[in-house]
Amino acid sequence: MGRLVGVLVLLMASAVRSQEGVFLSEADAPKAVFPNAQTISRDEVVVTPQRRARVTQALGGVLPSLWEERWIVFRVAGAQGALGRAVVVEEIGKHRPITFVVGLRPDGTVADVAVMAYREAYGGEIASRRFLAQYTGKRPQDDLHPSRGIQNVAGATLSVEAASRAVHKAQAVAAMLDQDAAP
Repeated sequence: MGRLVGVLVLLMASAVRSQEGVFLSEADAPKAVFPNAQTISRDEVVVTPQRRARVTQALGGVLPSLWEERWIVFRVAGAQGALGRAVVVEEIGKHRPITFVVGLRPDGTVADVAVMAYREAYGGEIASRRFLAQYTGKRPQDDLHPSRGIQNVAGATLSVEAASRAVHKAQAVAAMLDQDAAP
């Protein structure tokens, strides 16, 4: 009986850990959200207090749950020209950061979203294509709250909220970069 309990405890522990994981390397991230990419260039954008203030302003004064030291931004092009940007951002799930790559078209709408690393014990369902496909086509002004603009995942509300914050954060970062590049 004691051995059976031990086996059950091990099985439960492995089931919990099975939701955690690194799903995409940084090198693979842009192709995950822009599969037709032919050229990819990588930039590191240092997160300064001024950039934080501009991103916060673009988010309507709502602070992200986490500020990275730098954002990794890929400029992506295909045969016909610019496809957009792939922006790597992190947001806190329930307890730990979740790393996302958000593909943004030149007009700021979402091309695709992928989870690069999930560090929570529960809620890993947000990494599924079925869930993430909901963000495709979303604009910066769209409501991404669970049960309003995005279908929630039972038992993963905080992870769903983190995904939505990550999408809006990536859109705000891209808009800031567009403003910096404007003449």
